[in-house]
Amino acid sequence: MKLGLRRIAVTAAAVSIGLGMAACGSAKQSTGTSTGAAAGPVKIGLLLPETKTTRYEQFDRPLIEAKIKALAPDAQIDYYNANENATTQQTQVDTALTKGDKVLILDAVDSKSIQSSVQKAHDAGVKVIAYDRLAQGPVDAYVSFDNKKVGQLQGEALVAAVGPKASSGKIIMINGSPTDPNAAQFKAGAHSAIDGKLTIGKEYDTPNWDPNNANQEAAAAITALGAPNVVGVYSANDGMAAGIATALKAASLSVPLTGQDAQLDAVQRILAGTQTMSIYKPFKPETDAAATMAVQFAQGKSLEPSLTPTTSTNGSGNSVASNLITPVVLTKANIKTTVVADGLYTVAQICTPDYAAACTAAGLQ
Repeated sequence: MKLGLRRIAVTAAAVSIGLGMAACGSAKQSTGTSTGAAAGPVKIGLLLPETKTTRYEQFDRPLIEAKIKALAPDAQIDYYNANENATTQQTQVDTALTKGDKVLILDAVDSKSIQSSVQKAHDAGVKVIAYDRLAQGPVDAYVSFDNKKVGQLQGEALVAAVGPKASSGKIIMINGSPTDPNAAQFKAGAHSAIDGKLTIGKEYDTPNWDPNNANQEAAAAITALGAPNVVGVYSANDGMAAGIATALKAASLSVPLTGQDAQLDAVQRILAGTQTMSIYKPFKPETDAAATMAVQFAQGKSLEPSLTPTTSTNGSGNSVASNLITPVVLTKANIKTTVVADGLYTVAQICTPDYAAACTAAGLQ
């Protein structure tokens, strides 16, 4: 996919519905909370994986909850965050089933270990929607982005940014968590674009997508390869890119660096020139699809065909009705027409005093 391919449009007004709720809840709610009428006919469990990636509490949760409430005002929503602990998430599924939730929106910490919980839900007649990551087991529906395409776009951007320096050095690849099936797809997509064009000096799979681990991996790779021999870094997401950028700065290196998720700090790094690109995944189409699926399932309906136009096969071999949304490459050139135009961030949020000059140069203010 090239930069000119179709972008999923998200109106600022639509996003603002969820952003106004972004402050609700706490990252500490790992034992489950409820919102809405206690005895409402629509009972949905929302299980998110962690809080280190800012998107989950800032965007995913409030947007999903807002859409569910718009479709079913009397809905009960039981919220859980596993804080990167797969065992905790299994317990949370048990709690959701005990509380009588009829549908689970599940973003798995570990797609494999959660299989027994998915099976348990299935056996209890509870529908499971795999959200953002495709869990194993008898999942009923899946909504995410085209993850292999995400990695391909990242890899293509890195190849282009390294350019003629490709023959004079090596890159470092810092992939996501080995327990996240998305990470494997990002990695495969990135390799499809990078292999044969750039030489990989060091490559890591980073448990829990931890920025501190990514920082240490980058620092170790720079030491092993020698700073002058490093011509670029593939980072699978923006959280890790933050740690990698710190390692690059410590080594006085200014080389292309990728990312994903369009985090606010990543947008600022792109403006400052310390990160080359990110992948913007418009959250509203993803959250709306998951919430709509959940309400339709909870009301005993079959999903509208438009919600699942394709299928995916998970790690346990189950064919799952799927909705895969097209990602967008974010660079300095399109910040204004993507994350600003779509209401993800305001110019004021991006253009703090430290980035004022860069914002002016980019035409943001």
